[in-house]
Amino acid sequence: MSAPDLGAAPVGAGLRVGVLALQGDVREHAAVLTALGAGVVLVRRASELDDVAGLVLPGGESSVMDKLTRRFALRDPLRERIAAGLPVYGTCAGLILLADRLLDGIAGQQTLGGLDATVRRNAFGAQNESFETRLAVPALGDAPVAATFIRAPEVVEVGAGVDVLARLADGRIVAVEQGPLLGTAFHPEVDGETRFHARFLEQVRAAV
Repeated sequence: MSAPDLGAAPVGAGLRVGVLALQGDVREHAAVLTALGAGVVLVRRASELDDVAGLVLPGGESSVMDKLTRRFALRDPLRERIAAGLPVYGTCAGLILLADRLLDGIAGQQTLGGLDATVRRNAFGAQNESFETRLAVPALGDAPVAATFIRAPEVVEVGAGVDVLARLADGRIVAVEQGPLLGTAFHPEVDGETRFHARFLEQVRAAV
């Protein structure tokens, strides 16, 4: 992780962003965003979504999150805001929610869509097959990114407008970007890695 510029304003200063707070590692994302200077709203209702200029979809259980967005009447507002250009960063389950196409979901599982990609759920196996590695992500600088994979998805196909930011050594795609949408199959928020969140906040600033 690169050293911060102590003379510069935090990248998130003056920005108000949300973390979808229905399930998953909400606190970890909120802590990173707060450390980067952003104001954080925990989004559980459509009215709270109206108050933010960007949104993080955290890791967790994608099928549960899908069901809860429908139960709390958030699915349609989320889809509308994403389609309208809301900057969104999805990690692990959040990446699944962002994808237009899903493989190996449970019966009836839906995504929010917006990201022109096909994602395979639980591509790296069960919880006890979780692993850590370091990834080259040229878009974030020369220093490698610490990446923790926990029941992680894999991006198996991307559309022409999607940039691949990172791959594993075997070529599998694990980080992508399409305009204001950013997705990682792994959890930088658990490793003290802030550069993906900073990139997300830069998208938010550009949008506002």
